[in-house]
Amino acid sequence: MADLGPVAWPPAPIRTERLVLREPAARDRAAVIELFASPEVGTYLGGPRPRDELERTVPEVPRRRPGLFVVDLGGAMIGMITFDRRDAERPGHVRPDAGEAELGYLFLPRAWGCGYASEACAAALGWLAGALPGEPVVLCTQTANASSIRLAARLGFTEVERFEEYGAEQWFGVWSSVAGADPEPSGGSVLRGVAAASARGAQAFGSARAQQAPHRPCSALMVACRRSVPAGVWCPGQEVMLR
Repeated sequence: MADLGPVAWPPAPIRTERLVLREPAARDRAAVIELFASPEVGTYLGGPRPRDELERTVPEVPRRRPGLFVVDLGGAMIGMITFDRRDAERPGHVRPDAGEAELGYLFLPRAWGCGYASEACAAALGWLAGALPGEPVVLCTQTANASSIRLAARLGFTEVERFEEYGAEQWFGVWSSVAGADPEPSGGSVLRGVAAASARGAQAFGSARAQQAPHRPCSALMVACRRSVPAGVWCPGQEVMLR
């Protein structure tokens, strides 16, 4: 999966009511290991990664790159958010040339149930709307992942289609900050309802520095890549912090 592209990076830390979105730092290493070793976090990711392997391979300073935010609560990492370009060979697209910005997120279990995912993702989408005006954002998750689909709806994502991938049915949606946007999925049918979702998104997100009100809680799951895969195949959003 390609990096997000030519954006000014790193931005100033993005502050919400309770959280800070920032670049990774050396102090985040232990939380990164805990995140990827967690069986709960790995529920929809093919399982946890071995802790001893993570201890050997995670660098002292997790990798930094455009589109990767650490979610910070009170000075400690509780999760991460990523934006990457969706691979053209994967199903699920809203424009003919593919390569849409794709939202991913991952949160530690102790941070679940407090609305942090909604708050952080809303701020991140607001930043992207300013950094890449008019850019549609896509999100893909298993249809079995009801919490993630509810979060997507609260953020203003509109369902585009469902398809089979990695041995499971996937839910694929789009968000746009541009009112009236009407991207066309690769299957040929024109997406309906994006204008309404865009209006909700613009009202909810505002600027990347807007204060975010608490939202309903959500389970912490990665949505950049939903899979049931053999060991050794990892989501791009995971790899960027591990080497």
